Amino acid sequence: MFNGKTIAAILAVVLFVVSAGLGESLEESWNDFLHYIKIGRFDLAKGYAQAVLDSDPDPMELLALSQANPQGYAILLKVIDSAPDAELAELSGKILDIIEQGRFIRRADSKIITEEIKRLSGTSRGRLAAVKRLRNAGEYAVPYMLDAIADSSRKEELPNIVWALSQIGRDAIRPLVAALQTKNVGVKAEIIKALGKIGYTQSLSYLKCVIEKDDSAELRDLAGRSIRQIDPAALKLPAAHLFYQLAENYYYHADSLDPVEEVDFANVWFWDLDNQRLIRERVDRRYFNELMAMRACEWALRAEPGFGWAIGLWQAAYFKVESVGIDMPNYFDPGHADASVYATTAGAEYLHQALARAVKDKNAYVALHSIEALATTAGEKSLFYRLGTTQPLVQALFFDSRAVRYSAAIAIAAAGPKEDFPESKLVIENLAQAIGQTAEQTSEDTELWNKELADSYAVRAAEVMLKSAQTRNPVIDLSVAQGALINATKDKRTEIQILAGRILAYLRTPAAQRSIAAMALAETNAEDVRIAAFNSLTLSAKLNANLLDDGTIDAVYSLVASKDVDSELRSAAAAAFGALNLPSRKVKDLILDQARS
Repeated sequence: MFNGKTIAAILAVVLFVVSAGLGESLEESWNDFLHYIKIGRFDLAKGYAQAVLDSDPDPMELLALSQANPQGYAILLKVIDSAPDAELAELSGKILDIIEQGRFIRRADSKIITEEIKRLSGTSRGRLAAVKRLRNAGEYAVPYMLDAIADSSRKEELPNIVWALSQIGRDAIRPLVAALQTKNVGVKAEIIKALGKIGYTQSLSYLKCVIEKDDSAELRDLAGRSIRQIDPAALKLPAAHLFYQLAENYYYHADSLDPVEEVDFANVWFWDLDNQRLIRERVDRRYFNELMAMRACEWALRAEPGFGWAIGLWQAAYFKVESVGIDMPNYFDPGHADASVYATTAGAEYLHQALARAVKDKNAYVALHSIEALATTAGEKSLFYRLGTTQPLVQALFFDSRAVRYSAAIAIAAAGPKEDFPESKLVIENLAQAIGQTAEQTSEDTELWNKELADSYAVRAAEVMLKSAQTRNPVIDLSVAQGALINATKDKRTEIQILAGRILAYLRTPAAQRSIAAMALAETNAEDVRIAAFNSLTLSAKLNANLLDDGTIDAVYSLVASKDVDSELRSAAAAAFGALNLPSRKVKDLILDQARS
């Protein structure tokens, strides 16, 4: 008989062998993996899952196994979705990734696609099988089919290839509309007819562009027929308008425009003008829709250069692309300008369009970057631009994101508005809040708000308030922020303290002047802060005369009279004391106190 330790050792060896999948084929490991999931032995299932991965499986072979066992594939998906065991779910996800890789390899295999195109002209049975496989290949089949149509030596195959082209369905539209730039009139005609038969609205703008721009009467007529097959009402709309609608649908991730493949990438198709052939750029799926929105806007501008709404939407889409936080696709060359460069170049009208869209959508990233671009380039009139009955920048003052609200307030205040507006009080309230946002109070750590940004906004808000004070702006009422400014004189950030004191100097209230004096007299403050505070007190006294109580005045006098105080601090205190323009008694005391006899 075995004792407990021996049994435990044997079990450990057995589990090790199982987990390593020693001597098992891929099919055996796959089947055992599914079996142990089914009976709830997740500990053993994990071992076989790891064995599948460690075998470095051929994606096509694993795909074939998953397709031969649909129930098993469903079990795999259920494990990933429900995650009954975190480690098992992670391993299962890795297996699924390999299966999807196999699916892609099979779809995009040029050899398979080329053979299936040839099979279209074989037997009736072969033709049906070939078109089914080409449909599975989807967009990847289109370049090879167009090459075959353009090949004059394959005229006998043409009817079958043309018939099959429209059978590919919606997945063929993106490469087909890109290929409308071909110089081959025959190929272009077949593309136009195929788009009409496929029958999706995403083709309408490109077909209408053929009607408006193409030199061939025959192609224009074909494009009109195809549009009637899809939506006759589109004939009444300009191509630019249709492209703009398409761009909006991409921007808002319309389901009908989703790539067919359930993978983490998608293809953007281009027409190679030199080689007269389709090429594709693989891009991250996270910003595919936004990239396509930008391309549709570009086509709107090609169709109608003055169609300005496309510029605003293009700018918003570019900001959304950058918000994903990953590298731009390869077709953006290394010297390509970022979104902010285009934004500052675009002008206020188009930035307001982007901002209005962002406010409506509650998209903080697009709103924030639109405002920052406006603040860089726009004056007062431009900032208060109206879109219909709304003012996008003013609406941004109510945004959920504090970064957006603060940026909007800073932009408006920096423009120096001369005419009052209903939300002017909200501007100064946001600026006051921004000053009070300390790094210690900030627990968020996101791209739009963190400790560094809290400090940055506090400084920017203070600087723009100081500018408003110095220019005596009649609209930005700084008295609303007095409480926040007084609190800021006690801030741990010396830059905020000094700026707060400088702003308070312009407020004609005893509380403002006394808070400056308190900052100057506080021995816990750094000497440069105290000197700056005395300078602010000097300015306050010049502008507003003496508003201090006797106790504060005596404290300032004591500092001036002291021989133990640093000379620079003493001089700053003396200047402030003199600016208060007090009765001569104190000055007399100062003179006599130093007299020898």
